[in-house]
Amino acid sequence: MLDPRWAVFVPLLLGAATLALLPLGWVWLRRRGADTPARLAALTALTLFLTFDLIAFGAFTRLTDSGLGCPDWPGCYGEASPLQAQDEIHAAQTAMPSGPVTWHKAWIEMVHRYLAMVVGALCLVLAVVSYAARKRLPHSLAWPVLTLVWVIVQGMFGKYTVTLKLYPAVVTGHLLGAMLLLALLMLQHQAYRDRPLLLSPGLRRGAAVVLGLLVLQIALGGWVSTNYAVVACQGFPQCNGQWWPQADFHQGFTLLRELGRAGHGGYLTLDALVAIHLGHRLVAMLLSVAMLALIVAVWRRGGEARGYAQALLALLALQVASGIGNVVLQWPLLGALAHSAGAAALLATMVGLLARARLARVQRVSSSPAGAASRGPALST
Repeated sequence: MLDPRWAVFVPLLLGAATLALLPLGWVWLRRRGADTPARLAALTALTLFLTFDLIAFGAFTRLTDSGLGCPDWPGCYGEASPLQAQDEIHAAQTAMPSGPVTWHKAWIEMVHRYLAMVVGALCLVLAVVSYAARKRLPHSLAWPVLTLVWVIVQGMFGKYTVTLKLYPAVVTGHLLGAMLLLALLMLQHQAYRDRPLLLSPGLRRGAAVVLGLLVLQIALGGWVSTNYAVVACQGFPQCNGQWWPQADFHQGFTLLRELGRAGHGGYLTLDALVAIHLGHRLVAMLLSVAMLALIVAVWRRGGEARGYAQALLALLALQVASGIGNVVLQWPLLGALAHSAGAAALLATMVGLLARARLARVQRVSSSPAGAASRGPALST
């Protein structure tokens, strides 16, 4: 007999599978005359696009305080849809009209969960079909398998985000995990496209450093958002009328604590929130300088590389403008969404650039006399 707490998995999985059939059917119909690798390439691109949408909608869920719109997991009050939990949602909303559980917040949270399950279903199909076509893949089978494993890990992060009541370290980890999923899919997407872009070793290393700084900045941005520290610093470029206001970095960056609580059990102070915000600003300045230097170097490379330089410059400008706008305009929803989506787009662009550079390096090595005997797929490890 299935435990009632887990019985909701059946309608949830059936619903997600039904929804996943729509993009699957679309890809298979559009590519009905193509071979399996071509279909996999199209499905990888579609899954990449939906993963980006999932990250943006996850930001919308967080920014509208809808993360606990359904306070249990995986369903909503044990049901597969808010429609079936109307009485419980109505009672919670009546008791606390501005609380975490309202009718529209429950729908936002469940749409986010269903979108996540659709992405998970597509990753499962990618892994299974990739296994069947493993001898014809342009990359190692390990990549789609790792993607499937990671999307399952992301599901667990999603569970504990709810059950641990928006524990900041878990929510930030969930965001970083989504970015890793996006990067894994981008690597496979570029392997299918097979469009190498030759960069010098120094430029590749510089891009890798900038990517590392970007990941750090995304983590800090997630920490700012999950701790509601965006408006802790009023004004720009000063913070609360000072260039260096009083800040408690030790308390602000204590990772293992509940939302709104300090590590010692008391409440998080304003000085701690200021420290969180300042940390994000400081790394933003460092990242901006490093990325501008990378953009200039990529532009000088000429040719197709200039398209990446232009894209990175446009995305960097969006991030700076939306970041300043969030402070000056008191965290408007549209500006905050643009900032979150822009971070994901920057990461995907950087990973795409490095993936294409790696393709060029691997093909160059494999075409040399020393590497001809060991020629293999572009993403072999």
